[in-house]
Amino acid sequence: MLSEIALDRLQDFAIVIDGEENGLQGDSRALEMMKVNAPSSVRQPARYLSAHVHPMEAPMHRRTALGLLLIAGGVAPSLSAQEHAHGHGERLGRVVFPVSCRAEAQHRFERAMAALHSFWWEEGPRAFGAVLEADSTCAMAHWGLALNAWGNPFAGGPSKDLVRTGAGEAAQAAALGAPTARERGFIAAASALYRDYETVPAPVRLQAYSDTLARLYRDEPREPEVALYYALSLIATAPKTDTTYVKQKRAAAILDPLFARYPDHPGLAHYIIHADDSPALAHLGLNAARRYAAIAPDAPHAQHMPSHIFVRLGLWDETVASNRRSYEAGARFARAQGIAGAVYENYHAMDYMVYGYLQEGRDSAARAVVAQGLAVSEVRGPSPLVRGYNRTAMEARVPLERGDWLAASALPVRMPDIPVCQMLIHFARGIGAARSSRAGQLQDEVAELAKVEKLLDTPSDAYWSRVAGIKRQALGAWTLLAAGDTAGALAAAKAAADSEAVTEKHPITPGELIPARELEADLNFQVARYREARTAYLATLKREPGRARSVFGAARAAEMAGDKAAAAKGYRQYLELMRHADGDRPELRIARAGAKAG
Repeated sequence: MLSEIALDRLQDFAIVIDGEENGLQGDSRALEMMKVNAPSSVRQPARYLSAHVHPMEAPMHRRTALGLLLIAGGVAPSLSAQEHAHGHGERLGRVVFPVSCRAEAQHRFERAMAALHSFWWEEGPRAFGAVLEADSTCAMAHWGLALNAWGNPFAGGPSKDLVRTGAGEAAQAAALGAPTARERGFIAAASALYRDYETVPAPVRLQAYSDTLARLYRDEPREPEVALYYALSLIATAPKTDTTYVKQKRAAAILDPLFARYPDHPGLAHYIIHADDSPALAHLGLNAARRYAAIAPDAPHAQHMPSHIFVRLGLWDETVASNRRSYEAGARFARAQGIAGAVYENYHAMDYMVYGYLQEGRDSAARAVVAQGLAVSEVRGPSPLVRGYNRTAMEARVPLERGDWLAASALPVRMPDIPVCQMLIHFARGIGAARSSRAGQLQDEVAELAKVEKLLDTPSDAYWSRVAGIKRQALGAWTLLAAGDTAGALAAAKAAADSEAVTEKHPITPGELIPARELEADLNFQVARYREARTAYLATLKREPGRARSVFGAARAAEMAGDKAAAAKGYRQYLELMRHADGDRPELRIARAGAKAG
């Protein structure tokens, strides 16, 4: 029986089967097989495609058809029955990944791969080092170390030291060689990832890596590890401005059927979450999100990663719980290994946890997490971005979400060597200055944002330059308002919000400090355009469900526009969000009164 998720995916890729129109020759036997195994509600010929089309030649909807056949009963050889269990008393999920190494090295390699699939970078050198202790000629161990050195494929690339380390491991893997085409293909992809790293930008090399995996997938379409690494590369290279999510959907069409057959594989659950980490697709990733933490409970990132979906759906209790478990798992590992300071994964979990707490009004809990994070002086991480972003953002979120504008305007720049961190603080201080009538400071913060935008305008940081530009434009709207140009301010605020609407948030963050659309709503409210403000708040909630400031803002705008019934309904929704609130937000008093008035 086809899974609910697979059927939802299929709806996205429906086309009419027509050999003339689509360049396909129908395979009636394959089509009948799909129709027999599908529920009656979806047994429509227009939903199914020929399964004999090669997966690399087919567009993503044809690949979905291949996935449906795998769910219906196809066999993928390498994972067998997924019965491999890892040692060391760890629970990291199950990975079967045959390599041409000695038997003991094989066992250790699969344990190392289970850690790698959960982005456990701190454990990687030790895990793959153990493989080399068992077999110093195991080329795939060096391949694993090369990928581990690269780190998170969504983080823009590692530090210079780690790039050199990874390049050396990729070269060592290539020098040792491997007897199978599959292993040689993986090693070739790692070589492409590091080739000419001193002169070629990281995004260009990441695309070359993906292109090499595409060729390997064409040759080895039924090898699960090949398929899932190719799918991950599609997600990592997807354009941040493509709101049709072409690459993400193509990746999910590869991953979903494999996850149905191998439900204990950590990488499959993990990468499905990344594929669905967007407003339009998040509901499709909820099953994987709720499964992943149980698959690999000892991997810190596996505990955090489900919250990428929970945040998208406004599931704040689950967001907080997920990241608390992640932080605790990371802390246990750090104590066991004698690691001083904090690893970046701790801050990643902390930022998501703070965001979840604030959406529920649990301000004391959010402050406690921030204080704990700031008390650690040493921060470890594979790149400046992952070291700095979350540590900076979580501190700024508290005054911004609470409307403490004076505190926001006085935020310190704690990591001035990281441009993205500068961007966050100048933006937060600018909002604080705008809302506390500090026009001179507001102008200064806009000017600083312009400098950061220019500094980031490089091939490697083009995305962040765009984000900085959006934030500069959003703040610029408040500068225009302060100067008396209301029409110009409204136009600039809308333009910034429209740009952000077609720019996906980075996976490193649970959400923008304040979404540009929400700022547009705030500005409309400020000039007594209450209906327009309500529309913008509701638009924010469509993209970011359960966001407390917009839930309250929509209710307040409705009240000011004279719609008491809509206001009361909105206030009740806000109070439900705040049912565990431990802070003293003035919005609570207004909401309680407004809920009764309706």
